[in-house]
Amino acid sequence: MMKYIIQKILESYVKRYIKKHSIKIVAVVGSVGKTSTKLAVATVLGEKWRVRTHDGNHNTPLSAPLAILGVKYPENIRSIAEWKVVFTAANLRIRETKDVDVVVQELGTDRPGDIPAFCKYLRPDVTIITSVGLEHMENFSGLDAVAREELSIAEHSAHTIINRDDVDARFADYAKTDSISTYGISSQAEYHLQLSASLGLDGNTGTFISPDWEPIPVTLQLVGEHMLKTAVAAGAVGAKLGLNAQQVAVGMAKIRAVNGRMNILRGLKGSIIIDDSYNSSPLAVAAALKTLYAIDTPQRIAILGSMNELGSISAKAHAAIGEVCRSDKLDWLVTVGEEAARYLAPVAHKNGCQVRAFKSAITAGGFVNSVLRNNAVILVKGSQDKIYTEEAVKVLIHDGADEAKLVRQDQAWMRRKQVFFDILKAIPEED
Repeated sequence: MMKYIIQKILESYVKRYIKKHSIKIVAVVGSVGKTSTKLAVATVLGEKWRVRTHDGNHNTPLSAPLAILGVKYPENIRSIAEWKVVFTAANLRIRETKDVDVVVQELGTDRPGDIPAFCKYLRPDVTIITSVGLEHMENFSGLDAVAREELSIAEHSAHTIINRDDVDARFADYAKTDSISTYGISSQAEYHLQLSASLGLDGNTGTFISPDWEPIPVTLQLVGEHMLKTAVAAGAVGAKLGLNAQQVAVGMAKIRAVNGRMNILRGLKGSIIIDDSYNSSPLAVAAALKTLYAIDTPQRIAILGSMNELGSISAKAHAAIGEVCRSDKLDWLVTVGEEAARYLAPVAHKNGCQVRAFKSAITAGGFVNSVLRNNAVILVKGSQDKIYTEEAVKVLIHDGADEAKLVRQDQAWMRRKQVFFDILKAIPEED
């Protein structure tokens, strides 16, 4: 009951805040890529507007309203005293002078009904739908149910921009609106990128194509097609919210990878680490592997952690990724976690890949260090609970200062991980 009351109070604050200050809302929903897209959009819009967005993924029913208001989330959500402080800060934010023009907010869904619940108090000016893929499948009956949930926000948004590459056209009817644009790498999207040259791990050059202006040359310091799509989405939102072509081009050039999301780090022996350890899903793993395969390097290694929250389809989803693992493109596949070991690793091995499976990301990192050759490229992909592949990255980075670029390094997370890894120490790794 207390949580419900708090939720309703926060929703009322958000409605009052948006109405009083005429704040524009850009919502970001989808199965993968929300945080990277959100920060890319904020970067581009910053060329004209004052923008607020939260660096983390505060996208739950209680945290999203506070992220929109720019009010700190309480450390103890069961503390009435802390919530009183939150309410005081929220009231102050409403009364004080307008502080931002646009809020870019991601909205997450764990189960059916989460997105419609946000729409009870939010009417986004623009919504981006990044993808429809397998997520939280312990709560969804199938991909069709995920699509219905994610696209349900369209009827509550003034304009919806859908990733044409990663949202199947068969789901279009779930977006109950006539105000739709599409974005992607494909030329079939209204907003898309024509790639002209790859700069390898330094990025890409190309031309941003839109219905609003003549083609715009852009240089993007992003690696991987799925990361390039975040820049295209940002350019599309910029066009919808009144930026000019030059502002969009300059903003797109400033977009950088987010920690733990296709972030490029220097590794031991002159290696390069593609740190994509924040989270994992079938769609994201396949995209990351595609990026790794395209890189010319003496040695390619993939560290793949189990994909969490897949429910009854976990075995099938992990096996499908095993099929994507190619012996001609991977010198080593190293898995972390029980699901990856049980379902992904055997399929990849059958495909001819050299495979080692580990329970601990730390042990996996140590193994990769032992087989690492000069100038290798290592892809690290993983989930959070009981996987934590960022700890494998920590073993492999060249400069200890880069630990600040890894995800889940605050005290709370480190305490939680320490307990987990201490338990694993008592369980021998299998050869």
